[in-house]
Amino acid sequence: MAEPLPDWFLTPPGGWTGDHMDNLPPGAPRMELIDGRPIVTSPRTVFHSDAMWELVYLLKQAAPSGIRVSMEMTTKLGKYQRPEPDVVVYRDSSESSKDRRRRTHIPPEDVLLVIEIVSPESCFRDHNVKPVKYAEAGIPHFWWVEDEDGVTTVHVYELDETTRSYVPMAIIREHLDVEVPFPIRFDVRSLAA
Repeated sequence: MAEPLPDWFLTPPGGWTGDHMDNLPPGAPRMELIDGRPIVTSPRTVFHSDAMWELVYLLKQAAPSGIRVSMEMTTKLGKYQRPEPDVVVYRDSSESSKDRRRRTHIPPEDVLLVIEIVSPESCFRDHNVKPVKYAEAGIPHFWWVEDEDGVTTVHVYELDETTRSYVPMAIIREHLDVEVPFPIRFDVRSLAA
């Protein structure tokens, strides 16, 4: 017989909102909020974990002053939207270091690039749902990273301001060389190799 859901997991009056995510109990699993529905993140593959850590390192090396790189930080895109990209690149705000350390999300207006590393269970959300949410929020750059039968592939997108949707810029399997949101160069073949 399955265990009953804990009380904190029951839908609050008025539905789940991005603010509810800050009040989860310490033992709660990592979750993101899409269309008012909490989504529990599943265990990662080695590819996913290695690619995420390596991307954070590479992006931090390339980032100019005033730009920060984090992983697994949510961004509040609206009352019922609080997705958690695998990697987020954002402008450092003018708040104090002490206040920044207490942040639980990155405001979308500060976000320059979000990266999703596609897993079998997240494939539909990463390809079809989250890019729409990020684009509608005005996030200018989106990448998704995939393991295509043992070949690491980076799909690079830029926001079309007029349509508020992403336009594909490149599919990269060897050398990534982009100028936006800042100059970034690395060998894609070495990611999670």
